[in-house]
Amino acid sequence: MEPKDLAERIRAGDRRALARAITLVESARADHRAAAVALLEALGPSEGALRIGLSGTPGVGKSSFIESFGLMLCDLGHRVAVLAVDPSSARSGGSILGDKTRMERLSRDPRAFIRPSPSQALMGGVARHTREAIALCAAAGFDIVLVETVGVGQSEVMVAGMTDLFVLLLAPAGGDELQGVKRGIMEMADLVLVNKADGELKPAAVRTCADYAGALRLLRHRPQDPEGFPKALCVSALTCDGLEQAWEEMETLAAWRRDSGAFAARRAEQAQGWFAEEVRQGLIARLERDPGLKARMAELGAAVAAGRANPVAAAAQILAALDR
Repeated sequence: MEPKDLAERIRAGDRRALARAITLVESARADHRAAAVALLEALGPSEGALRIGLSGTPGVGKSSFIESFGLMLCDLGHRVAVLAVDPSSARSGGSILGDKTRMERLSRDPRAFIRPSPSQALMGGVARHTREAIALCAAAGFDIVLVETVGVGQSEVMVAGMTDLFVLLLAPAGGDELQGVKRGIMEMADLVLVNKADGELKPAAVRTCADYAGALRLLRHRPQDPEGFPKALCVSALTCDGLEQAWEEMETLAAWRRDSGAFAARRAEQAQGWFAEEVRQGLIARLERDPGLKARMAELGAAVAAGRANPVAAAAQILAALDR
């Protein structure tokens, strides 16, 4: 299908066309990459959707939270897209992609769209083409896009560079609470939600929330945000307690940033970062495609492994070859 035809079907809300388009932008084939570029150009800018990144360690209940939260948003009249990133094997490159099966109720809702994608060993908790997938979902008319990261720890800050709000999910009674997630990811979070605040775990969740609320007050206040942010709240994906309040806080923060101009400035900065990342990835792809450079890479790599060449000097030779 031609990119223009695919773009028209996406704008019309065709879910199969959207799934096909995401598969296209995720492909590494040269002809698919060219078609993906043409498709994104045909669609043009899609700025309407609110993009929310969600991160947290494994077992915190990200999928359960997203299902309950997504269903609530759908009931409020929103159309919700979920981009769930699953870890890829460092050996085989494969991924389980099981998030859709863990969100069975949400996946059946016609107002929601769930797309699991492999991380392809990319660091930062997101997939290589998550930005493109976000743009496609926005073009298809989804007004809220939730990006669920892999869930591997404090390095998952890349999602903050491609979303409007960054939510950190934590579990209660996880041991040394304030060491559970380090300052790096804490500084990026707009909202800290302590999940599983129900049943026997509720008292522990309340204590954990209080601990993080105190820790957040020690961080430097961001001038682009209203007083009181970032905040820590208790939620329960099981009983849905706290979900409405969490959404109200997200709406409040997003509205504040829009009115202050911080929202547009953030998106402009993210677009610039996307451009720079595409250039970097393009240079790497060029190295891999050029037979001469690829052979030289293998030759210098063997020399480095054998101790005959310095890694920094060898890399400088490859970069110098790009200028010729």
